[in-house]
Amino acid sequence: MGISVRRRSLLFAVPAGLLTLAGCGDDKSGKPATGVSASGSASPSTSVKIVDGPLPEITAGTKFGEKPTVAKGPGQPSKDLAVKTVIQGNGATVAEGDYLQANYLGQIWDTAKVFDNSWDRGTPAIFPIGVGRVIQGWDKALVGKKVGDRVELAIPPSLGYGEQGQPNAGIKATDTLVFVVDVVDTFNGKSSSKGKAVPQNDAALPKVGTNTDGAAPSIEVPKTAAPTKLVADYVLEGDGRPVKATDTLLLQYKGVLWDGGKEFDSSYKNGQLAQFPLQQLIKGWQEGLVGKKVGSRVMLVVPPDLGYGDQEQQGIPAKSTLVFSLDILAAM
Repeated sequence: MGISVRRRSLLFAVPAGLLTLAGCGDDKSGKPATGVSASGSASPSTSVKIVDGPLPEITAGTKFGEKPTVAKGPGQPSKDLAVKTVIQGNGATVAEGDYLQANYLGQIWDTAKVFDNSWDRGTPAIFPIGVGRVIQGWDKALVGKKVGDRVELAIPPSLGYGEQGQPNAGIKATDTLVFVVDVVDTFNGKSSSKGKAVPQNDAALPKVGTNTDGAAPSIEVPKTAAPTKLVADYVLEGDGRPVKATDTLLLQYKGVLWDGGKEFDSSYKNGQLAQFPLQQLIKGWQEGLVGKKVGSRVMLVVPPDLGYGDQEQQGIPAKSTLVFSLDILAAM
């Protein structure tokens, strides 16, 4: 991604280690969170039969957004993928390749032992869906669902962790896995922040477009001297939680040079969202985004000492002041 501390690239590559449902932290037990990383799963192109059940009963936490309690599996599980939409949402449809944001709980069919859940970590997980980055049972079950859906799954070993299982989580090679998944949101290359427009009245600062149609916003740079200090202003103010320094963010962004307004990097042009740990980026991003609300569009003016300094980068002359539009779609 074009804002990393060490180097620039006009294409953003998602680190595989961020694409597990476990996120980046441990659960409250102190054990490593298991999640549903793609290890052991089959190819996402493989044909999979989906059936209605059997599925265990959700005995408590039955509303969307509540941490559920799920009974043991009733008898023998299906050898096929069992999927049931327990609560029907009315939001956007999840498409293959989207970044899915979801809360989830996973347990073992025979024992009802919970091996992982996002509720105890206090934040939904975010991961690409339908492209082989999570276990195949998730890829096959969740594409086509809607934001607001609660989905219950029973995943046979062949569509979960396969013959190796997950011994650290107590999952054997023969275990069928049960998940309850709340589809919180879905994001793709056409996503925009939906916050409330904030007046941009300072003629000495750039003006950023307020469109929310997924297209790249305009950035108009004034023909004045660049600020010598960091500027971080809302363009669209969202209603999510404040960004933390330790967050991994999901963003749409566009960057232009103060001198001349030339675009040098853009997730819109690449057609893919940017996902990265904030701590790994230039200081202007770290200092400018911490405390800003998720769901916002932020305009940053980054002076050279908080950007690339006297180093020349691809398309960025040395000692350049940089201007960014950043849509903070989600934080982990």
